[in-house]
Amino acid sequence: QRQFNQHEAAEHQYDVNHPQIGNYAEANYLAGNLAAQIVAWHSLHNKMMKLLPARAEARRNAETLQHSHDALQAEVSKEAGTKQTISEQSNQINSAAIQGASSTAVASSAIKSLRHLSVNQKDLSDLNKRIQDHQELAAAYSNWIELVKSHELAAVHGMLWSFLLIALILLAVYIAGRIVDHFIIDVKHEWTRLKTLRVVIRFAIQAVGVLLILFVLFGIPSQMPTILGLAGAGLTVALKDFIVAFVGWFVLMGRNGVRVGDWVEINGVVGEVVEINLLRTVLLETGNWTDTGHPTGRKVAFVNSYAIEGHFFNFSTSGQWLWDEVEIMVPSSENPYPIIDAIHKLVEKDTQANAQAAEHEWQSAIGSYRTVQAVSAAPAINLRPTTAGVEVHVRYITRARERFATRTRLYQALVELLHHRHVEETEAQNARR
Repeated sequence: QRQFNQHEAAEHQYDVNHPQIGNYAEANYLAGNLAAQIVAWHSLHNKMMKLLPARAEARRNAETLQHSHDALQAEVSKEAGTKQTISEQSNQINSAAIQGASSTAVASSAIKSLRHLSVNQKDLSDLNKRIQDHQELAAAYSNWIELVKSHELAAVHGMLWSFLLIALILLAVYIAGRIVDHFIIDVKHEWTRLKTLRVVIRFAIQAVGVLLILFVLFGIPSQMPTILGLAGAGLTVALKDFIVAFVGWFVLMGRNGVRVGDWVEINGVVGEVVEINLLRTVLLETGNWTDTGHPTGRKVAFVNSYAIEGHFFNFSTSGQWLWDEVEIMVPSSENPYPIIDAIHKLVEKDTQANAQAAEHEWQSAIGSYRTVQAVSAAPAINLRPTTAGVEVHVRYITRARERFATRTRLYQALVELLHHRHVEETEAQNARR
């Protein structure tokens, strides 16, 4: 018991000199993260490596003491007969059977024998106590080892469960990525947009997977809401432009957004959309609607934040309709009404299909807005009197991509019309003469 108490005192002194380091690590054998479980297992394993030699030493000391005890016990057993003899001699001395110097010598020998026997018996008792102490110490070490083994086994089970969770997370991320690839790749409409969306979804899935794996490895921070709030606020301020551009990309993907090939005006720049990616929109710059409209050869890139913070102009339908006009001068010497009527019929006939298609698409576009009045796509004629005659401005609907071809075709038809009328009038005047 004395040695056990000394051992406990030494352990207590060690704990005082090394406060809570080992105990804290060992206490994490039931922690919910892999890093703490590995540290706990390592600490428990090191303790096991110290306890096993300590128990072996206690058992070895107990065996050594047991051998000494057995030898001393044999010696004490031999002295048991001597004790009886000494007792008889003592009785003789007391009865005065032996007198003089011989009685003194006998008494002295008896005393020495009794002292030696007493010392041996005392040593034997001390050995018994020391053997019991070492046996109790070995038993305490055994119980401690069993406890450490159970904790170590729990830590191993926790590590295996953490590895299983990591494997399941990786499998889930892989399956989710395959599902995204399957459903988005099979859709052929707007391939570029869907490809970008696929990249975004895959990145989000992988980011969530990495975050979950980090939680399994290091655990969820105790102040997780505060950390997330501060991190979110900092990232929002630092990445404000990127976040707004990213959200703007979703707006542009919507029903009222823009598509590759649309003619749009963004921040005063007019052009055809040639690329829409996650953070920016690229235009092939052209002239204004009333100008020639030919590409300038320059590409202009805009951050997608304009879809939220700014504004942009785009055709509201997929047909990309716009109003164009042709201008004809009717001389003052001519009667303008027949010519204007003929021009109107010619333009109406040439643009009838486009006008019907445009009206149908416009009706579909404003179908959900009941208060918006229907818009006609029929050609309109405006007259402007001048000293040289009457300027006839004919406005008609056409597709943006067919604008110049339609205008050229109408001008050719109008020139032929005026030429035929001029020829007919000349023949009529000659017939009158």
